[in-house]
Amino acid sequence: MHAHVDLAAFAASAPDDGILSRTVHADDDVKVVWFGFGPEQELSEHTASMPAMMHVLAGEGSLTRGDQTIEAHAGTWVHMPAGLRHAVRARGPMIMLLTLLKGARAPGT
Repeated sequence: MHAHVDLAAFAASAPDDGILSRTVHADDDVKVVWFGFGPEQELSEHTASMPAMMHVLAGEGSLTRGDQTIEAHAGTWVHMPAGLRHAVRARGPMIMLLTLLKGARAPGT
């Protein structure tokens, strides 16, 4: 199955405040989630049981990956292995695409 999604259409629904997420695609192998962050919004530190990739599509913020903080802007792409602590903080409005690789879970999950 092939999927086609106009991600630009999602940008119109980015929140002025808070965080909005929408699943763009999900199957047995991968889940893709669009995130819209209002200014100064954040996802606090957490881990995922599977490898993931974050791709900032618009805006600016910081991505914490383990002990590393990355200043992110449109075009920033970050890979995270399963189990790695990470967090996201938007400076202004920010749009991010998260891809979770469901078939590659951490041992014991």
